[in-house]
Amino acid sequence: MSGNEKAPIDAHGIELITQLAIEAAAASTVSITTGGLGDGLPSSLSLAFDRKNQAFRSIKPLIEEYRTAPDRRKGTATVETLASFIALVDRHKDDNSALFGKTVWPDPKLTAVLDYDKQGVPARNRSHRIVYAFPLTEEFKAWVATNGKPMEQEPFAAFLEEHSAELSAPSAGEISEYERLFNEKMATPSEVVALSRHLEVFVAARAKQGVRLQTGERVVEFAEEHQNAKGEAIVVPGVFMVSVPAFVDGDAVRIPARLRYRVSSGKVLWFYQLYRWEFYLREQVGHDLKQASNETGLPAFEGAPEA
Repeated sequence: MSGNEKAPIDAHGIELITQLAIEAAAASTVSITTGGLGDGLPSSLSLAFDRKNQAFRSIKPLIEEYRTAPDRRKGTATVETLASFIALVDRHKDDNSALFGKTVWPDPKLTAVLDYDKQGVPARNRSHRIVYAFPLTEEFKAWVATNGKPMEQEPFAAFLEEHSAELSAPSAGEISEYERLFNEKMATPSEVVALSRHLEVFVAARAKQGVRLQTGERVVEFAEEHQNAKGEAIVVPGVFMVSVPAFVDGDAVRIPARLRYRVSSGKVLWFYQLYRWEFYLREQVGHDLKQASNETGLPAFEGAPEA
């Protein structure tokens, strides 16, 4: 055999090389202890070691393929009513559950974190939640949609007629408060409906003038275009009460509304202004948060939980 020629590998050598190759490619697991790494870890865990790429691999995905039941409760349930929110929280709550309420418009929301943390105990996942986002009623949407928007007589009269069921008689306290606040006479539902019917009668008439009386009422005089007569006057109340459920299956929210009009070139544009309606909605959401807390026995916080 010359110096440049390699010695042939015998059968034993081939066997050794084969064995080494098999061992190099074979999967292996190592056990790692987690002492001192904080809460939320098992005392030890197993990892696969990829010899070929010299890297550790998690075997958790492989194990999870064979899980027949979830390891814990997680996910977010969405409900449409406060009653359903309370009932579902009662079904899943534990001693450490907590309620959070975002009370500010435009997106108020109650959130129950069922696996919430508690002081002095290890942190939990905070991933099992119930959300109630206060879906609005169509009636309330209608009042907000046309709030402050001028309308001609006929559509304004039709709006008042259509929503007459949502008008409410003011209480003695409301009359005292709002008549003093606005220096306007407060109307009963029948007076508002009567106004809408007068508007229908005079829809083809020409507005002549608007004056304020000492009683706080205002008078708009209408003159028929084809006559020279003084016309007929209607009394316009300055404030009325709207009582409408803002949220689906929720309690009615009482909101004072100012009745306004503009007279220009013989034409009247009517509109109303809901007084501080965002405040009354926030007040209702806060009340619902308190009710949920009382009925479930859980602590409640204004704000939002950790993401």
